Amino acid sequence: QVQLVESGGGLVQAGNSLRLSCVGSGNPLRKYAMGWFRQAPGKEREFVAAITWNGDRAYEADPVKDRFTISRDNGKNTLYLQMNSLGPQDTAVYYCAAREERGLSTTRYGYDYWGQGTQVTVSS
Repeated sequence: QVQLVESGGGLVQAGNSLRLSCVGSGNPLRKYAMGWFRQAPGKEREFVAAITWNGDRAYEADPVKDRFTISRDNGKNTLYLQMNSLGPQDTAVYYCAAREERGLSTTRYGYDYWGQGTQVTVSS
């Protein structure tokens, strides 16, 4: 098993940037493909980005493509989400997730472990 803890959220003005981190403990993160999801109040949890176990492939959802970048450092057991040009529509709780498979998944049902989430609030 792996335990995941997100950090880096906060309140920012539109147009600014944030970098989220997700640190794993227990099993090393290199055993897992990883993803980021977000959930806004009253909405379903939605896919944001995913990355393979070794980082050779990554995929960002259309609403964040060209603004957000997922990456990982297996040596530091850490997953990242660099978020640029933030807008109020990006306000949500952001979750990192790990899956036992090594390939990408864009659905929440493809993930086995979840962090507690970190709040991102973007003011206009």
